[in-house]
Amino acid sequence: MTMERPLRIALVAPPFLPVPPPGYAGTERVVATLAQSLHDRGHQVSVFCSGDSQLPCEVIPVVPEAIWRRGQQGWGVAWIEMAVARAWEEAGRFDLIHSHVETTGFLMARYAPTPVVTTLHHRLDTGGTADLIDRFPEIPLIAISDSQRRWNPSANWVGTIHHGLDFSRTPVSETPGGYLLLVGRVAPEKGVAEAIEVARRTKMRLVMAAKAHEREELALFDSVVKPAIDEGVVDWRGEVGGEDRDQLMAGALATLMLGAWPEPFGLVAVESMATGTPVIARRAGACTETVSHNRTGFIVDDVAEAVLAVARVPDLPRRKIAADARRRFSVDRMIDQYEAAYERVLRLPKDRGMTAPRGLHSIVGAGDSGMPDLTAAIAARPVASNQP
Repeated sequence: MTMERPLRIALVAPPFLPVPPPGYAGTERVVATLAQSLHDRGHQVSVFCSGDSQLPCEVIPVVPEAIWRRGQQGWGVAWIEMAVARAWEEAGRFDLIHSHVETTGFLMARYAPTPVVTTLHHRLDTGGTADLIDRFPEIPLIAISDSQRRWNPSANWVGTIHHGLDFSRTPVSETPGGYLLLVGRVAPEKGVAEAIEVARRTKMRLVMAAKAHEREELALFDSVVKPAIDEGVVDWRGEVGGEDRDQLMAGALATLMLGAWPEPFGLVAVESMATGTPVIARRAGACTETVSHNRTGFIVDDVAEAVLAVARVPDLPRRKIAADARRRFSVDRMIDQYEAAYERVLRLPKDRGMTAPRGLHSIVGAGDSGMPDLTAAIAARPVASNQP
């Protein structure tokens, strides 16, 4: 699909990592792919992100350098609010603003003079997020999986759009490898302990290419991962990105995603399958949408089933797995769907019947781009964010 006219599009990203990110990350990689691809299609794209981002389009720095590169840790809401404040301040420059900062952009989506659509990247069932979405029934939202959006069926969903990635440089291996692989964060919800147990039971080496920076991640590393390294079960690689990650995936027998949490999407599954390597995933969240049981991997309910799956993955046709992933999760497919969603948002009535609350009139009044009290106004509403 090609739109009838190019748009002036603003993308708003969390300023914690550069866009694109150097290592493990999800949201920033998707934003980078969107920015590059929309730019390639002739749209005028601006990205509100950290100033050390490297993109072919306009970068509007929220902070000079990515927050986590400065040694900060955690999900600091104030920095995300800075990104929203900056985008809201310059809203008049754009035909459409595409927010990737979760619920923090909801007030902007309701009251800004420019249409705002929000892609939600995190799980929505915790921290009051589902209740907050119900309080904003008119703002347009995009889900990254049907699983993610199921708790808010009455929200103004303008699409469910699975992520797409550029696989043009991704290797394909038709030969099953000799190790199991875990990529991601060292966190209980990522199935770290379960993956180690599967490796023990199958007597296979588990290569872990994972991030361990936050306090909780380091604690789990010390208590669960390090003993398995000493035991010879785990081959620890730390956080890797780009070509190194692709080569590890291509060389694996299978990629394990055994966390019991409802993964909103799971880029790791798509990346692994694009190399031809099957995925063994817990029956939770979007993995049931991305992994096709007995075709591109196996959906399992516990460690015992995962052990059985390890014995059966060599029989899966790796070339077909790679072809299926590259077709279903291509960049062109994703951009086509986003352009269609943008068209739907732009056709929505401009007057949504909302009245700005007291204290916001001077901020969002017609033609007014002054933002002296914006951050305080945003901070006054409830916030629900989850670590990806």
